[in-house]
Amino acid sequence: MSSVFILALACFTPAFAQPSGGPYGPVPQKYELPVVPGTTYFVAPDGNPQSAGTLLSSPTTIEEAFKKVRSGDAIILRGGVYHSGNLLLNQGITMQPYQDELPVLKGSMEAKEWRDLGRNLWVTKWDKLFPMAPEDWWVFHNAGRETPVHRFNNDMVFANGRLLQSAGWLGEVDENHFFVDYQKGNIYIGVNPQDNKIEITAFDVAIHRVDGELNGVASDMKGPVIRGITFTQYAYRAFEFDGTNPERVSAETEHGKRISGTTLENLTISFCSRVGGYFRGDNFTMRNCKVSDTSTEGVFILSSNDVLLERNIFTRNNIENITGYFPAAVKIFNQCYRVVCNDNLVMDLQNSNGIWYDVGNVDGVFTNNLMQNIGSPEAKFSPESPWSGDIAFFFEISKGVTVAGNEFIDCDQGVFILNSSGAEVYQNTFVNTAVTFARTPRSAEGDHFGWHPASGPDVDKRYDHLLVNNLFVANKESIRPFVNVWQSPELCDRLKDSPLKSMNGNVYVKNTLSKTPMLFWSPVGGSDNCQKGYTTLADFRSDFSKYESQSLEYSYAGIPVFKGEFNGEFSLLPGFPGHKAATQIPADIRSLLKLSKKQKPYVGARFNN
Repeated sequence: MSSVFILALACFTPAFAQPSGGPYGPVPQKYELPVVPGTTYFVAPDGNPQSAGTLLSSPTTIEEAFKKVRSGDAIILRGGVYHSGNLLLNQGITMQPYQDELPVLKGSMEAKEWRDLGRNLWVTKWDKLFPMAPEDWWVFHNAGRETPVHRFNNDMVFANGRLLQSAGWLGEVDENHFFVDYQKGNIYIGVNPQDNKIEITAFDVAIHRVDGELNGVASDMKGPVIRGITFTQYAYRAFEFDGTNPERVSAETEHGKRISGTTLENLTISFCSRVGGYFRGDNFTMRNCKVSDTSTEGVFILSSNDVLLERNIFTRNNIENITGYFPAAVKIFNQCYRVVCNDNLVMDLQNSNGIWYDVGNVDGVFTNNLMQNIGSPEAKFSPESPWSGDIAFFFEISKGVTVAGNEFIDCDQGVFILNSSGAEVYQNTFVNTAVTFARTPRSAEGDHFGWHPASGPDVDKRYDHLLVNNLFVANKESIRPFVNVWQSPELCDRLKDSPLKSMNGNVYVKNTLSKTPMLFWSPVGGSDNCQKGYTTLADFRSDFSKYESQSLEYSYAGIPVFKGEFNGEFSLLPGFPGHKAATQIPADIRSLLKLSKKQKPYVGARFNN
């Protein structure tokens, strides 16, 4: 990774070398009217569409304001619920609440006309339906037994704000499930609409930022600034930002340029039937937002450069438990350059990956994030495959990433580096969580996704990884290694050197009940499938003396570790002896983590001043 890029990033990264503790997510505040070069429009849920909207006392509707705005204008929202969507925009504007009021954009409408069919079944006609099928690459015979196809439809039904799950036929309809007859346009529920407010999705997007002409005006190529608003209950997604999404290997200069400079702050995005938002465009910033209760992805960043995600909350993705679709709370996809994820809270993702840099990404930075309860730590380890379940941080078919200062708590796999190069993993804490570096023969030739493997390093260039000054702790019986360096057995004759160029200064605190190897390594000559497990550092060093020369191992029962791990306090106790294992780290990493020159080497994400 470019040291110039890391040093530049350090100039605007907050001064801490660990998860900050927040505030994460939206921060309540009173907004001043923005100073903009254009016109300021005031809107309200009960605004008058005939009003010009330029006076606070005479607001217009949000739909009319979107038709009028031009580059440099502002839309100020009064508090309340706006049942609205399909709002089109191609200008760089500011959109925010009036003072401390709480505007909510809602993609559903209340359904009031129901017919009682008896036997706890009610039906209504609904003309705003959003049927959908899985993508062509979804493998029906693999996932179809676990995921019925009707879950891919985008319609949602809420009873007093509670999401009902879709059903495949009338026999499954009850107080928790609804059924849609798409041929007749009927929706069936099993909860009494006289006792419950029933809302059904009526819009499949809140704001669509197009990159072409709109209302006779060309795009100004500027992204909007949107603050302090809630977006909820949209079929499909809340945001769609157009741009280039190349279906081939593409130079950095060929994408991300149609929209630039979007800023999202203090937003709440929830209950979108597929994705919270698809975002394209360079210089995108998302800060202090909360994205929850989405399906395949919470946030989808596509083919964009110089992106910052900071102090957000990402939680409860894949609420429909769709399998075979590779869900992630955040997916950074298709040749994004310099995407920074710093100091985010990512948690409670039992059916979803956390943050996934997927295909062709370059020079990523993943620092100071708190990743907790992602996947299942009980997922079984098998030496036959590096996969077990969901992953907190996934870096696939990409080049160059720094992973530093993060905490991974009770995750299936904390860090998974797959078919990539140049992953530098420094100063992280892993509690009941594994790290995997893996490579397979996957290449562009005959691949299911065609060009995807060609956007990353070739098979014989998937190396140059570092694992330095990390802390691994198992406070329960481990069922997987702390570290798994894995490659496909068919690569044994082709790739004989480890993908790690350095591994040192790490501390392993083991649970004495565990019978799983502490380290699993490949390639190892003379072993079955060129793979071997190691239960102690001494055993490992006897085969690989160049690694882990300073690293230490302890029994969890034998030493003090954290100040208060059971209440979420993962600062190390002053008596923790493992810091003596730590080695010096490069100047660019010290700068990235905001470490002073006087800071002594330490292990894990947190240091004690």
